[in-house]
Amino acid sequence: MAVVHHDVVRVFVDDRGRHGNALAIVDGLLVNAADRQAVAAALGFSETVFVDDVERGRVQIFTPAVELPFAGHPTVGVAWWLAQEGHDVGRLEVPAGEVLVERDGAVTRVRARPEWTPAFIWHEMGSEVEVEAADPSEYTTGQHYLWAWTDRERGALRSRMFAPAMGIVEDEATGAAAIALTARQGRALDITQGRGSRIATTSQADGWATVGGRVLLEGHRTIER
Repeated sequence: MAVVHHDVVRVFVDDRGRHGNALAIVDGLLVNAADRQAVAAALGFSETVFVDDVERGRVQIFTPAVELPFAGHPTVGVAWWLAQEGHDVGRLEVPAGEVLVERDGAVTRVRARPEWTPAFIWHEMGSEVEVEAADPSEYTTGQHYLWAWTDRERGALRSRMFAPAMGIVEDEATGAAAIALTARQGRALDITQGRGSRIATTSQADGWATVGGRVLLEGHRTIER
């Protein structure tokens, strides 16, 4: 029976440190590539990151069901974690490409392209009340992003995301969807997702966008599998 040590961070917490999407971070040198999907499923987080090279920021990202070439909350979370560990990298290497990292006080941001993100099914709702009333059990395939403007003028919106195709009933905070929606809207967004996680984006030239927020260390854990 193998022991898997991992750190857990919460990504996109609000300014009081609440909510956020939990992320497991595992030393990739201790887990064979062939075993990573099974380890991610055993850990049970919406995403798990395996760090293969701390100096180059080379990582792999898995949901409980699939590997992702890019994802937002894992890249923001692992960029913050690497800095805390003394590896203040300016970029990450993920299968989709090179992800630039920026820091502004307590906020960590990454830059990515919308075409790196999964194929979300978009549901613009009439109000945040409709978003909050949605039942995840009604969504049995695909990746569904439900959202509604709360203040269109300043780009504020309320959202939730259901991803049964990824083995995720509901994702608390989805950076990849924030990147893709920013590209669709062509503007910066201020997103409140899930129970109250906070995500901020910017739209940049040539199709790039940034996504960022605050991150907190939840703790160090061990499981046997």
